[in-house]
Amino acid sequence: MLDIKFIRENPQIVKEGIRNKGVDAKIIDEILELDSQKRELLQLIENLRAKKNALEDKLVSVSHEEKEEILNVLRDAKKVLSAKEEELDLLDKKLFTKMSLVPNLPLDYTPVGPDEKFNVVAKEVGKKPVFNFKPKDYLTLGENLDIIDVERASKISGSRFGFLKREGALLEIALVKFAFDKITKKGFIPVIPPVLIKREPFWGMGYLDRGEEEVYYLPKDDLYLVGTAEQMIGPMHMNETFKAEELPRRYVAFSSCFRREAGSYGKDTKGILRVHQFDKVEMFIFAKPEEAKKEHELLLSIEEELMQNLQIPYRVLNICSGDLGDPAAAKYDIEAWLPGQKDGEGEYRETHSTSNCTDYQARRLNIKYQDPKTNKNNFVYTLNGTGLAIGRTIIAIIENYQTKEGYIKIPRVLVPYMNGLKVIKR
Repeated sequence: MLDIKFIRENPQIVKEGIRNKGVDAKIIDEILELDSQKRELLQLIENLRAKKNALEDKLVSVSHEEKEEILNVLRDAKKVLSAKEEELDLLDKKLFTKMSLVPNLPLDYTPVGPDEKFNVVAKEVGKKPVFNFKPKDYLTLGENLDIIDVERASKISGSRFGFLKREGALLEIALVKFAFDKITKKGFIPVIPPVLIKREPFWGMGYLDRGEEEVYYLPKDDLYLVGTAEQMIGPMHMNETFKAEELPRRYVAFSSCFRREAGSYGKDTKGILRVHQFDKVEMFIFAKPEEAKKEHELLLSIEEELMQNLQIPYRVLNICSGDLGDPAAAKYDIEAWLPGQKDGEGEYRETHSTSNCTDYQARRLNIKYQDPKTNKNNFVYTLNGTGLAIGRTIIAIIENYQTKEGYIKIPRVLVPYMNGLKVIKR
């Protein structure tokens, strides 16, 4: 959520920022009008309270006749005051609802553009594999080796689900352990969070005002299934204040994630690339504002290091304003090269993202830190980044490490985590 004071003082900057995110800027005029009405009403209420208090103070020093007259005036004043307070409450709720719909503003290093076509390729890393045969897609290879089974998953759970079996299941465990080993050595605190979340903290992360159709909701329990561990780690410190020396606070979490994929009708309907349930290692950082950009670069560097260790070719995208979610002010994506896609021609597909959400989530969750310079409590900045999206990383390994025989080589760095197994074959 943005600071109303900032909106008042910089309406044109805010309008331009949200317009670049594809949001109608007229909402800012509506907010400013409601804010003006609220402040006028607050002033009126304060004046009424002052007059009421003055009359109550006067009661002790007046005659009986005057007291009755004052009491009559007070009864009327209390009715008017009560009505105005109710009006203020309704106005406050309207303003809060409108404020909730304003997305975070893009930072200056975010490219401006309406959609993903305006994302900027920052770099390409790694050599794409050269095969002396036509590479197959991961699903063909996975089904032939019996490590991926979408047919039986569909029979039990429906579309967009899959079983990982045999070495496929072991590969998931290996990737999780590999990622945790690498990331915890960099000072990140390991966490296994719940995957069910209450509405208030979920709202605080900025994913319900727009996009609620993507979320699984359990009405009987009034709980939501998380779409990423980030949505649990952020609210861990809701209504708390860090000491300055405790920042940056870095976490790495593993969880299953759940998404309805309501907006992806017809996309990637077969296989395990875009599914309703998947597992992910996620990084999350609470930082001081002046440290946030450096922490964002740290998250990206860790993501790149993991991909380089796995020797999977990838590219880094600087995501444009129109392709950012509501909480993000800046975002990088990593896309892995998948040589078996498009009938063996290959294409890049997203495996990682990392976002700087500035103080947008912290304001909604009331997470602060003590600034020793000013002795004030200021809002922290929050940042998130994918450690490994396990399913998509397995896809990238299968396609990049395939052999002519249809076998899958295990990346060298994962061999110790696979009990020495170097090739998946039948």
